[in-house]
Amino acid sequence: MNLKKYLVRALHRLQKGPGYTYKELLVWYCDNTNTHGPKRIIKEGPKKKLIWFFLTMLFASLVFWQWGILINTYLSYNVTSSLSIGFKTMKFPAVTVCNANPFKYSEVKHLLKELDRLIEAALERILQPTPGNSSENSSLPLDLELWNQIPLVLIDEHDKDNPVILDIFETNQTALGNETAVGNETSKKYKLAVKLCSHQGSDNCTYRNFSSAAQAVTEWYILQSTSILSKVPLHERIRMGYQAEDMILACLYGAEPCNYKNFTQIYHPDHGNCYIFNWGMDEEALNSSNPGAEFGLKLILDISQQDYIPYLSSAAGARLMLHQQKSFPFLKDQGIYAMAGTETSIGVLVDELERMGYPYSDCTMNGSDVPVKNLYSQYNTSYSIQACLRSCFQNHMVEICGCGHYMFPLPEGVTYCNNEDNPGWAYCYSSLRSSIKQRQICIDSCKETCNDTQYKMTISMADWPSEASEDWIFHILSYERDMSTNVTLDRNGIIKLNIYFQEYNYRTISESAATTIVWLLSSLGGQFGFWMGGSVLCLIEFGEIIIDSLWITIINVIGWCKGLKQRRARARYPDAPPTVSELVEAHTNLGFQHEATGAVPSPEALPPEPGTPPPNYDSLRVQPLDGLGPDSDAD
Repeated sequence: MNLKKYLVRALHRLQKGPGYTYKELLVWYCDNTNTHGPKRIIKEGPKKKLIWFFLTMLFASLVFWQWGILINTYLSYNVTSSLSIGFKTMKFPAVTVCNANPFKYSEVKHLLKELDRLIEAALERILQPTPGNSSENSSLPLDLELWNQIPLVLIDEHDKDNPVILDIFETNQTALGNETAVGNETSKKYKLAVKLCSHQGSDNCTYRNFSSAAQAVTEWYILQSTSILSKVPLHERIRMGYQAEDMILACLYGAEPCNYKNFTQIYHPDHGNCYIFNWGMDEEALNSSNPGAEFGLKLILDISQQDYIPYLSSAAGARLMLHQQKSFPFLKDQGIYAMAGTETSIGVLVDELERMGYPYSDCTMNGSDVPVKNLYSQYNTSYSIQACLRSCFQNHMVEICGCGHYMFPLPEGVTYCNNEDNPGWAYCYSSLRSSIKQRQICIDSCKETCNDTQYKMTISMADWPSEASEDWIFHILSYERDMSTNVTLDRNGIIKLNIYFQEYNYRTISESAATTIVWLLSSLGGQFGFWMGGSVLCLIEFGEIIIDSLWITIINVIGWCKGLKQRRARARYPDAPPTVSELVEAHTNLGFQHEATGAVPSPEALPPEPGTPPPNYDSLRVQPLDGLGPDSDAD
């Protein structure tokens, strides 16, 4: 069947209106649609027709404008937060306790001996620069090679435009003493800074300035001790830290006694040996039977303040943190201090956060869709954004500096940075830590967890023990700690902790979609019905006219192609093609000519043998194009 005829018949079946032009189709649509407005355009007089056309186009524009706003609002995927309060038996949080001092000074003194002598000599030159007033033992030379790896320098700011850098061990003591003796105003012109270079002897250096010399000394000591301790095996670092049996003197959970064996030991680079109660790794998490201090966890800790490293730990006390089971404790970010000589009570309230996932928020359920490799997975802990940020920083540290920082877990096949193997590691680390670009890369790569539990703490403190009871309490605790030693506990090393739920009410902060598909459809329909008086059926009618228009377009394109083909044929064969009778007459005349001359006709000119099918004369003439021959079905 002719394609055009098929399309025309298909259009007849799809459309009941008359005609096959765009104008006729549009008139038919306006006369039959259920949408208000188009009917008035074709039925009213010229003036009213113009008014109704203007009103219809105006309100249609308003509908599309409102639809754009509604769709954009839906695609923004906004959320609303709702707060609900529930009551149930809750799991007691995991409690991590650490000493503020990571190592016993008596255990690491041999490693930090040269470092301590350097900082003591430097402080003497800064605070007592007058010759002859130094207690430095000249018979024991200082390890200036260790000093020159990361030196402390004085910056002379008398001329702020041209500051002078003075190395402490190269500065003339007499000149420095004269300046300091003038008064405080002159001494304030000197600022202590840490000098960091890409490698020893390099001019590519940066200076970390500090407003206080105490801050500069602490930062310098941390960098130097990090380099030294990074070369110590892990089992040795654990041995040099505070052991559970020495640190945890008493434990009581509710009415059940407990001891240091109920704690899980982990090594934390910032605080050394840490101990976690109710971590839930090997056993089921404990439930709290009732709220109140009598049903919580009670601990008595000994921090042994007299064995602190003097230049590394300036704060004394215990560092503790409440967190979920099977999560790694990031005490530097979320931990709190408990002061020695006090009883610290911590009342806990629970907030459960439930975030919606993609596309409403960029959160993750378990970190599997985060591009950063979680280095804390070696502890078998769950994903957290703190673990991701630190893993991201460590990965950049390994990639740029060629070694890993001591404070973070290591990827496989990588060693910790130290001054001997990586002379410029401190410079690289400082540059990376202060890089906003690096920080933003890690922030963009890491995701928050979709479900999280936060513990809000109410903290109160009181002196403990009281003056009236301290004698017998310290005597009993000292006896119970180790009967074979003569160590006597005192107020400066004892901490009592009470951790409990204030109430069993917990708050759930959950997110829900602010706009749903039901809201979108109802809003779109409401706007369409208000401005145009339309419905879903009106949209189907509009779709119908679009389909009919496509059919008409296809028919016009086919007709245009056929016309173009015919025009090209006329241009190639301007004469009319021969008819069948003309071809037969020419063949007969050719046979008579051969008989008259006696020439043997060529095989092609001989008449066909009996039984041979007649020649295909149609192949000898040009086939007539559609619409040009006498047998064509011209429309």
